[in-house]
Amino acid sequence: MKELTERYNSDLFQYLDASPTAFHAVEELASMLSARGFIELHETEPWKLLKGKRYFVTRENCSLISFILGNEDKPSDGFRIIGSHADSPGLQLKPKSMVINDPYLQLGVEIYGGPLLNTWFDRDLSLAGRVSCSDGQGNLVEHLINFQRPLLSIPSLAIHLDREANEGRAIDKQKALPPVFAQTLDVNIPEFNQIIMAQIQQQNPGSVAEKVLAFDLFCYDPQKATYLGINDEFIASGRLDNLLSCHVAATAMANCNGKHNNFFICTNHEENGSTSTTGAQGSFAQDILSRIIPEPESQQISIRNSFFISIDNAHASHPNFKETAEPDHCTVLNGGPAIKINANQRYATNSRSAAVFKLLAQKADIEVQEFVMPTGKPCGSTIGPMTAAKLGVQTIDIGVPTFAMHSIREMTGASDPYKLLRVIQTFVDSPHMQKSK
Repeated sequence: MKELTERYNSDLFQYLDASPTAFHAVEELASMLSARGFIELHETEPWKLLKGKRYFVTRENCSLISFILGNEDKPSDGFRIIGSHADSPGLQLKPKSMVINDPYLQLGVEIYGGPLLNTWFDRDLSLAGRVSCSDGQGNLVEHLINFQRPLLSIPSLAIHLDREANEGRAIDKQKALPPVFAQTLDVNIPEFNQIIMAQIQQQNPGSVAEKVLAFDLFCYDPQKATYLGINDEFIASGRLDNLLSCHVAATAMANCNGKHNNFFICTNHEENGSTSTTGAQGSFAQDILSRIIPEPESQQISIRNSFFISIDNAHASHPNFKETAEPDHCTVLNGGPAIKINANQRYATNSRSAAVFKLLAQKADIEVQEFVMPTGKPCGSTIGPMTAAKLGVQTIDIGVPTFAMHSIREMTGASDPYKLLRVIQTFVDSPHMQKSK
């Protein structure tokens, strides 16, 4: 199992390093699925779907659905559905980004989602995202860019100038977060849009883009994914939440036996509420299911025969803060995937869906853990409950235990991604589905 784990982690590391934003993450998934024989569809065109074929479709370059019409299944037999999200908390540039604070140039940023802001200080940061341009003929041209190299930094105020810095000082988000970008002394700095255009031309020689109209650009830490620990027992990387889950799901889809109906949705905007055309509260999943099964009653039968696994990282019990974990539900790194449970349905797990997942894990010979928050403490949520509510599909929330969730650099167990893959692979290849009544 060690060799298989290391081989999978190598692929995972490449995916993490190539995916600084949700746009890049979805582009990488699309390339991966295309290379494995999945046929790309477009929502703006009619479809002719064939039994036994594999398909994928993207929406706005930042969400993706792939599906397989199994050789041995009818659509009414239901789908094995997997869900995850491609976005991560961070800092997004404001439209008018350049801030002159002589003798320095800085970039104005807005907070995306709920990052651990203190981890963003004194890091070597880069920029990546999507840019929309005109071609000079009134046509829209879009490009993904990634500067890759360290480009920015948000310097801390020295402790000599802030003696209470270690005493829980709050971060003034407007004042403290703009990263330093350049120095203006005796340097001819081009306009920011010119810098973006130069990067487009460098990455896309011959591009017809002539003028930047708008962009979705994010700061990120370009440090590569790596092993940690004396025995390489841990993984450290940016955006483990939730690109790890995306890669596991796509890998399982790509490797599946093709006998059964499978459906994978990778959404955007989970970190800030999922309310968008590409988020889990949008229509994407329902739209695609309606095109696969146009007849309403047949679609409802299929959904009630389906099962949805929502995959999003779980909290690992922190050794320095054991009081933050429920004593009888401690989750540990390298202990296998965790079933996420909340009485108020912040997670969609119930006894039936938990039992189904435990049977899958037993079949895959993988141990599972159970995560609940201590009583009275607020609980985060996932795309699980909102998808369950919109589709009416039986759902479970699970994830790989993680330290420092929403930090610029997170940490998980080195064996856990492959353990999760083993269970999800069993799910998509399973000849038996749990029937709802």
